[in-house]
Amino acid sequence: MRRMVGSFRSHPAMIAEARERLLEAGFEVLQTTQLTINIGGTPDTFERALRTKIVEREFPTVNGPTTTHLDSPDTELAGLISTFGTPLGRAVEGIALEVPRRLFQPDPNPPRPDYWHLRPPEDLVNHCNARIAHVMGITGQGVRVAMVDSGWYAHPYFAARGYAVAPVTLGPAASDPEHDESGHGTGESANILALAPECQLLPVKMNFVNTIGAFNVAVAMQPDIITCSWGSHTPFALTAADFALAASISAAVASGITVIFSAGNGHAGFPGQHPEVISAGGAFLDADGSVQASSYSSGFMSPVYPDRSVPDLCGLVGMRPKAVYIMLPVEPGDQIDTGNSGGVFPDGDETAPDDGWAGFSGTSAAAPQLAGAAALLKHAFPDITPDGVKAALVGGARDVTAGSCSPVPQLHDGLPAEPGIDVATGSGLVDAMAALGIAYVSATTEPVAVAADAPLLQSAYLRGIADGVAILAISGGAWDA
Repeated sequence: MRRMVGSFRSHPAMIAEARERLLEAGFEVLQTTQLTINIGGTPDTFERALRTKIVEREFPTVNGPTTTHLDSPDTELAGLISTFGTPLGRAVEGIALEVPRRLFQPDPNPPRPDYWHLRPPEDLVNHCNARIAHVMGITGQGVRVAMVDSGWYAHPYFAARGYAVAPVTLGPAASDPEHDESGHGTGESANILALAPECQLLPVKMNFVNTIGAFNVAVAMQPDIITCSWGSHTPFALTAADFALAASISAAVASGITVIFSAGNGHAGFPGQHPEVISAGGAFLDADGSVQASSYSSGFMSPVYPDRSVPDLCGLVGMRPKAVYIMLPVEPGDQIDTGNSGGVFPDGDETAPDDGWAGFSGTSAAAPQLAGAAALLKHAFPDITPDGVKAALVGGARDVTAGSCSPVPQLHDGLPAEPGIDVATGSGLVDAMAALGIAYVSATTEPVAVAADAPLLQSAYLRGIADGVAILAISGGAWDA
């Protein structure tokens, strides 16, 4: 190509004449080189000078919506306008209309594959019933939420929504704070920020050979909430390391930190069965609005802690075989982006392997959803204790009465959801507004403060929610009596 480029250079006299003719035709000359003259003008100018029509054509993209290109219907080559037979014909060989181009970075908005799935933040906000809380100004502002996971990548999704995310803190033996090679921590963090958009996210990147050290790093940051979407299959007995981690969890809760762990995806999850954590299971909301236990999520009676039923309540989680359910932002080309790409739903997410988006969930998604709801409680009631957060979330959950949870090897082959509290789903699907109502009632009878800036209308609404009375409704973002 470099040997041939000389044949495309024009004589200076020809360049000067072409430039003059273009100016006479009403174009603005933006740049002149030996190879091209860069011009600008209105569609009208192009149509008049070149005796053609300028039309719009839609071209497919790798993923997502089409892009709009300008074109002339008089030539076969896309974007070419012929100058033959026009006043420009003698000096200008042809006009090439510029092509829309984009940075090769992830799209800030989720793709739309053709199967039932949830898109953050709107679907998570709506189906976890947090929208009215946001309108009321309960957004998690000032609440610090630490997430101990595989890391965090600055995906454009987060910047586009103005989320507050602190620089990544490295746990022992972790490295490269700017990258998330797995994608897990990045994607699951979107669940927190959907429900609590003004909380401060504190990502802790963990080396999975040292989970205790990473958890302790999070505790030392003195957050209000710690959420962890990981664990081990511990059906019968704790190991020495489990005892050490259990002690760290108990100390964190004693210091006033609400700690949330995933129950597991077919695992007898630990620390998800620790009695002092909020254990996150899974419920699946279908396109018709019906809810059932997620067949991907664990539910079990702990053989380690007597009378401990797992989970406490549920977040939104997909179904077997892979829980491809929530379209989440990830670092392009990471393990999850590549591993979940392609294929046909439900075995794949039908996205590109390097587009920075992947469909996944599991109780890994449920735990940060509960963390987001907990942040709303902490915003509205700054003095609420970890026990108070747990009581409000459990008490406000939406009962799930259909479906069965995942089989848990060595314990059971799947347990059904039933009316009331059950082992499959705990107390049901998280309901942020109902939890706020319950916390409000507690705040009126116990020494727990309501946020000083909570308006009277907000307090009245929470009182109504707690009493089961619909006293206010939201329409178009405004209050309606």
